[in-house]
Amino acid sequence: MSRRRVVVTGLGVVTPLGCELDDVWDALCRGQSGVGTIQRFDCRDFKVRFGGEIRQFDAATHIQIDSRDLRRADRFSQFALVAAEKAIQQAGIDFSIGDAYRYGVLVGSGIGGLDEIELQHSVLFDRGPDRISPFMIPKLIINAASGNLSVHWKLRGPNTAVCTACASGTNAIGDALRMIQNNMADVMLTGGTEAALTPMGIAGFARMGALSVRNQAPQEASRPFDVDRDGFVLAEGAGILVLEELEFAQRRGARILAEICGYGLSSDATHLTSPDPQGTGAARAIHAAIADAGLKPDDIDYINAHGTSTPLGDVAETNAIRSVFGQHADALAVSSTKSQLGHLLGASGGVESAFCVNALLQQIAPPTINLDNPDPACDLDYVPHEPRSMRIRSAMKNSFGFGGHNACLVFREFR
Repeated sequence: MSRRRVVVTGLGVVTPLGCELDDVWDALCRGQSGVGTIQRFDCRDFKVRFGGEIRQFDAATHIQIDSRDLRRADRFSQFALVAAEKAIQQAGIDFSIGDAYRYGVLVGSGIGGLDEIELQHSVLFDRGPDRISPFMIPKLIINAASGNLSVHWKLRGPNTAVCTACASGTNAIGDALRMIQNNMADVMLTGGTEAALTPMGIAGFARMGALSVRNQAPQEASRPFDVDRDGFVLAEGAGILVLEELEFAQRRGARILAEICGYGLSSDATHLTSPDPQGTGAARAIHAAIADAGLKPDDIDYINAHGTSTPLGDVAETNAIRSVFGQHADALAVSSTKSQLGHLLGASGGVESAFCVNALLQQIAPPTINLDNPDPACDLDYVPHEPRSMRIRSAMKNSFGFGGHNACLVFREFR
């Protein structure tokens, strides 16, 4: 029996550059940065005082939802609700029609409700254990985003969550793809969400030495593949896709944006936070995704890289790409949109998968900004500074996370 084909019909994002995908895409292609000094809390005493912050966010301006339900959802769940609303609107799907048990949710997050954890920790020590909110646990758990989406749209099919650090969103989309391919669902809301730009989040990553410390020039701090990179820029947001079985989408007259056709995953099994320097595990996931799509390496035209702007990670990813693509690596357009947004951790795979689909639709590879002095060890074509109009038949999304998690997706033009 032939494998069920799966297509993308809706895209929604919440990012430091905005919550409307068309506007975010235009800003990316202009080389605009969404990084700046943090305003949500006082960080004057912090080693790192900037990030990819979503300022003045009010979910109620984007989605009709009971105010009580919104108060009972952590910031990371609110991001997911808004991104899902945008994706559903684009897909034009009405979940009140049809079998709700064929509609599912799978949203990833690397950390979950860190905002709520910090708030209730303060309550515990300032006011005592009896003043802890009864909503704390359901707000902070990582599956709360999936749960909130399921409840809001009454989706009764598969409802699960993924936590694989920075690979969470990509793993979620890949796992949702498998659920539709395996006839467990006809439609899946899937992607990633994260709201770890908090005092504890910034302080923790800074203590690891993982973050850039360019406090005087925040918009220049995220510089993937540049010799002067000094760490990633922590950011927040969400990216949600509507995936549908092809014939289901066609029967309802949906506009098909792209086909999702390949998924590969692996583990480095070398270190909890440092990548395999040769990119061996990452290469295995890249190769597996291409094979799963029924394609050859030469069929890939564009890669949205993991490209976090860390000294070790960017070299490891370059090595992985070279080992899989051989001579074709020099013909690839590879860019990191984290140079504009920062690193959204578990949400990055969702947002950047939306960018892959947009690259296919627009036939444009978005640029890598701040690439002023390319690292000799990073010797691919990273689309520096300016977007590139080019033929893109198939696009790949790479995501690699703490714990050695490697996940890759392949999208292609629908035909």
